[in-house]
Amino acid sequence: MPLLLHHNFKTFWGYAAGIITGVAYGLNPLFAKPLMQQGVPIDTILFYRYAISVVLLAITILLSRQSFRVSAKQALRLLILGVLYTCSSIFLFYSYNYISSGVATTIVFLYPVFVALIMVFLKVYPTWQVWLSILLTFVGVAFLSHSDASEGFRMSGLLFAAASALVYAFFIVIVNRSTRMRTVSSTVLTFYTLLVGTFIFLSMTLLKGQSLTAGLMPSAAPTGSMPMWSRWLCLIGLAVFPTIISTATLAASTRIIGAAKASVLGVFEPVTAIVVGTIVFREPFTGWIAAGIIITMAAISFMVVTSKKVVQK
Repeated sequence: MPLLLHHNFKTFWGYAAGIITGVAYGLNPLFAKPLMQQGVPIDTILFYRYAISVVLLAITILLSRQSFRVSAKQALRLLILGVLYTCSSIFLFYSYNYISSGVATTIVFLYPVFVALIMVFLKVYPTWQVWLSILLTFVGVAFLSHSDASEGFRMSGLLFAAASALVYAFFIVIVNRSTRMRTVSSTVLTFYTLLVGTFIFLSMTLLKGQSLTAGLMPSAAPTGSMPMWSRWLCLIGLAVFPTIISTATLAASTRIIGAAKASVLGVFEPVTAIVVGTIVFREPFTGWIAAGIIITMAAISFMVVTSKKVVQK
């Protein structure tokens, strides 16, 4: 009986961790959009998000007595992974300027579809269930991109969000298929990935001649705007919830219930972003958007559940 209770609790925690992962990542717009609305540059937002995360991860690695050491070949791959992850973040945040955060997060949730398409080029061929899911996702995206008065801006946002998903798909493929990455723990991998991003955003900010405190100091804030302490709390929130917590719980959920089930629970990402966008930011939620989101999330969930096997030539 104690073993059964332990197993049930462990399984329960696996599902709970998967849900926490989706909810935590879906909070991206809750912390990012207020900063963007206050004029804080995207490069600055992402610099602090990554830098704070790197410090917290470094402390975690030291306390757990893990080694920071990686080989030269692993370092090269970590550099590539860092560039990909950084680009994914940039594209996602830029998409917030053109489309609602809920729609943007739903589009980013398409990354399993892009992973399946990339695998075709590696001669790993999806099943008919996966192809059906891919077709349905395009139908869902067609609903999401239904024309309105701001069609040009909406299309720009959709393209940025799709680019974020595509780049992240390449990130996933490299992590899963690189034999040299298998000996690197998820914590150390995330640390170096974010460390690369920190230097990239620092460089971008300096090259543009921007200040690292732009929009984050009292002298640069107009009267009646968002308090400075709230802005710094948003930066800490970005580092803790959609970065540290989502990464840690994803790893735990994947180990306990498997990658497929953990991926399905990722539907809580767009759901959370939609709720936040609709309630907090009063973003529009039309019938077209609702239909597109439902079709897209259902298609991806079906694909993850049914694609346990692939045909390889």
